[in-house]
Amino acid sequence: MARPFDSFVIFAEMRTGSNLLEASVNALTGVTCHGEAFNPALIGYPKRSELLGMTMAERDADPMALLARIRKAPGLNGFRYFHDHDPRILQKLLNDKRCAKIILTRNPVESYVSLKIARATGQWKLGDARHRKEALAEFDAAEFEAHLDQLQSFQKVLMHGMQSTGQTGFYIDYEDARDLAVLNGLAEWLGAEGRIDALPEGLVPQNPEALDRKVADPAAMERSLARLDRFNLSRTPNFEPRRGPNVPGFVAARAAGLLYMPMKPGADAGLRDWLAGFGGLEEGFSQKTLRQWKKTHPGHRSFTVLRHPLMRAHHALALLLERDWQADLRAVLRDRYKLPLPPEGKPAPKDLADYAALLLAFLRFLKANLADQTSLKVEPVWASQTALLQGFAQFALPDLIIREDRLTEDLAYLTRTIGIEAPSLPALDPDTAAVPLAQMVTEEMQAAARDAYARDFMLFGFEDWRP
Repeated sequence: MARPFDSFVIFAEMRTGSNLLEASVNALTGVTCHGEAFNPALIGYPKRSELLGMTMAERDADPMALLARIRKAPGLNGFRYFHDHDPRILQKLLNDKRCAKIILTRNPVESYVSLKIARATGQWKLGDARHRKEALAEFDAAEFEAHLDQLQSFQKVLMHGMQSTGQTGFYIDYEDARDLAVLNGLAEWLGAEGRIDALPEGLVPQNPEALDRKVADPAAMERSLARLDRFNLSRTPNFEPRRGPNVPGFVAARAAGLLYMPMKPGADAGLRDWLAGFGGLEEGFSQKTLRQWKKTHPGHRSFTVLRHPLMRAHHALALLLERDWQADLRAVLRDRYKLPLPPEGKPAPKDLADYAALLLAFLRFLKANLADQTSLKVEPVWASQTALLQGFAQFALPDLIIREDRLTEDLAYLTRTIGIEAPSLPALDPDTAAVPLAQMVTEEMQAAARDAYARDFMLFGFEDWRP
């Protein structure tokens, strides 16, 4: 019968029991775990100079070569991989359905405290309790939160990698790593011959006491843990589709190292005129040509402009009402989502009350649309600015994020950083819609904007819009 896997990897972290699990796996006939094969500080194990005939230097130059040797070695071979091991092989591992994924986890508080004790004593393994070194851990709340974030982020990467390729892993907890029934279940899952009769000798738990007896100030630790949002109750859900970087929409000054990354609708016309004052514009970039522009403009700076979400929605609606090519979209919004849009060929409402009712209905539609609860795609002109910035980040983040009400001051600062004389910025009217927002804004609109763009309000600190 063919083996289900050609190789395996144990995804673990420091102080999760990975040494014991490796020793147990190595007790199986025909199965070999090669330690931390891709640890940047060592190769396999401390004080080893090579693994399967490869030196550290050779591995670092070509990690895929060592991965290939591990896979081709006799029997079923694998290794332990931690979050800070060579990142070049991670995606290769996750994409390989013939590589078994064993995910070893431990209570993060326990692993953190154990790590602190090991660092304090210098003792990372224990084979005999008589040689145990003792110390109390100093619990540092900020350090622990960073430790927790690191662990959770790596687990998300693993889960996403397996889910997106239709794979499942074998999850095993620190305590279960000493359970023979679980270990033999792992052996069966791997397709290994034989089973484990006893736990490996030469490894014992280093700090078997209760958690509160292993830290110097357990009360302080409890207070620190109590303030953590364990269930992420304060998180703002995000179901908005991811966006690309939109490089073709970027605009550069021809004779200066300035690049504008627009988040339309914005004060684009005025900003384009201002950039054109530096010898004209360059636009229509591809990622290749933009990289070339960056290379030929050393010291370049890029910027984007944030607009208040309520003003952003107000102008997105104005564009929706104006553009001929939006007829089909307007029809769906009118018929299916009951927005009080004028019939095709009719002008937008001029009455303030009617227009205000339309804007409020549009904001309520946006809440559902941005949460991926409608059949319509999220149009770039009303996408959240958070999503647009995340899209930029796939290519490059702007050097400066300017708020619309500080354009003059911040653009002057930006040009000073590259030592150029900037033309004066013409007065820009942030509200060019046919019906000004200032004439119809209500508290109900403010609340609807906060609901629709909750992440923008939270991440950028927006308050209610004021004229």
